[in-house]
Amino acid sequence: MFQSHIGEIAGLGVSICWTVSALTFEKAGHKIGSLSVNFIRLLMAIIFIGITTYFTRGIFFPTDATPYQWFWLGLSGFVGFFLGDMFLFKSYMVIGSRTAALIMSFAPMLTAIIGWFFLNEKLSGMNIAGILVSISGIIIAISNRRMKLNIPFKGFLLAFGGALGQAVGLILSKKGMGHYDPIAATQIRALFGILSFAILITVLRRWKKVGNSFTHTSSMKFLTVGSLFGPFIGVALSLFAIQQTKTGIASTLMALVPVFIILPSAIMFKEKITPQQVIGAAISIFGASLFFM
Repeated sequence: MFQSHIGEIAGLGVSICWTVSALTFEKAGHKIGSLSVNFIRLLMAIIFIGITTYFTRGIFFPTDATPYQWFWLGLSGFVGFFLGDMFLFKSYMVIGSRTAALIMSFAPMLTAIIGWFFLNEKLSGMNIAGILVSISGIIIAISNRRMKLNIPFKGFLLAFGGALGQAVGLILSKKGMGHYDPIAATQIRALFGILSFAILITVLRRWKKVGNSFTHTSSMKFLTVGSLFGPFIGVALSLFAIQQTKTGIASTLMALVPVFIILPSAIMFKEKITPQQVIGAAISIFGASLFFM
């Protein structure tokens, strides 16, 4: 069972890793800002990955990757790590994180559709049911009665851009990776992501602020933990997941973060858990279980 569903299990592992990184990055972001968090998390991820591949593959950087892999994985890093995250963080300021997360929950559906056209990945009826049920559960879990239905169109476009960036990033990763090592592939994506952020920081003249962020001891602790579970283990697992199963299925299982984050978020930020969140979580988990049937 485990061997036949290794990609799906990896997808669930991604959600757990990204739950940890989301909580720690939120803590750090309040103190040093999202731009610093984005740059430093990728820098740490590149170092973590380099140390790992040095001992596992004998090289610090992925110098054995082909030009084809560098192109597609680099493009994936630009689209996913840079553009997707930039749109998502900007949408938080326009429509708030809860509404943005609601729109981001459509990323698995976008991934499945793009994967169908771009990679010729066909989903079974049970797969489609699992995606729809899981997304429904996520929407129920993260929404509330006071959520505004008439949101600014700009905010919707930004959040949708974040979802699209995540979806396209995964598709490009699968196209470029093939049977290449997922950890080394993650480093290529991170290298292009950090290069893009470096250019943006230079244009905005924010290097001093980013440099000062390294002196925030508590923030650096949260960033270290978040980088370990986010762009290092989490993203490497996500590439392994799409390597082993269809991108639509993997993306759905990765999108369970809003469900997994309910309890730890309530403990860390003293947020109340509602019956609606419990119901939504149960529905999402049921939807995820359909992938294993």
